[in-house]
Amino acid sequence: MEPKVLYFGTPVVLISSRNPDGSTNLGPMSSAWWLDRSAMLGMSRGSQTVRNLTERPECILNLVDPAMVEALDRIALLTGATEFSEAKRRRGYRYEPDKFAAGGLTREPGGLVDVDAVAECPISLEGRIVAIHTIGGPNSALRALEMKVEQVSVREDLLMEQHENYIDPLRWDPLIMKFTEYFAGGRPAYPSSLAQGWSMPPMPMPATLTEQATLTEQVS
Repeated sequence: MEPKVLYFGTPVVLISSRNPDGSTNLGPMSSAWWLDRSAMLGMSRGSQTVRNLTERPECILNLVDPAMVEALDRIALLTGATEFSEAKRRRGYRYEPDKFAAGGLTREPGGLVDVDAVAECPISLEGRIVAIHTIGGPNSALRALEMKVEQVSVREDLLMEQHENYIDPLRWDPLIMKFTEYFAGGRPAYPSSLAQGWSMPPMPMPATLTEQATLTEQVS
C-alpha cells in the first residue's frame, strides 16, 4: 500500500515563534519527538514558523491537552504567512495574523524567551533552535529543526505527589494527531478540519462529538 500520510500517532504542539514585527506567531504541528534535552520538529520551510525560526531561533513548544481540541481545530487551517502554496490554498488554508484571537487562546509572556506562550497549555518548553536539517534530499521543502530545551513549565496538578520534578503519566493525557485525526485516550476527540483539507476518508465519529462540532460552528 501507499499511505497518504505516515502520522501513526504523535502529540499535538503549538509552536510560538517571533514574527518580523515582534508579534508571536502560533503554529500547530504534530511532528515532534524528544531525546534527552533536545526536541526535533518536522515542518515545511514554507511555513511562517520555519521562516521565523530561521531568522529568530527562540521558541516555545506549547503541549496541547484534549480540553483544547476545539480551539486547536479553529486554527488548524490558518497560516501566519502572507504568501503560501497553491496546494495549501486548495486544502482550505487562509492567512490569519492573530491565531491567539482566532482560537480563543490567551497570551502569556514567555519566562525565558521573547515570545508569548499559550496560557491554556498545561506544559510549555522554552528554548532555541540550534540546527535546521533538510529532510528528503536537496530539493525537498521538508525541514527538521533541532531545539535545545532550556526551561520547562508544568501545571502543578500534573506532577507526581512528593516528586516535584516528575510528571505523572496517568495525569498527563496529550492530544494525539493520528492520520490527521484528533485522539485522546485512544478515542476520537473531535472532527478534524485538517482531515477534510487533506481529503482523507471520513472516519466514523461518535454522535455526541459531531453534534458538539456542529453547535460550535453555529455559535462561531
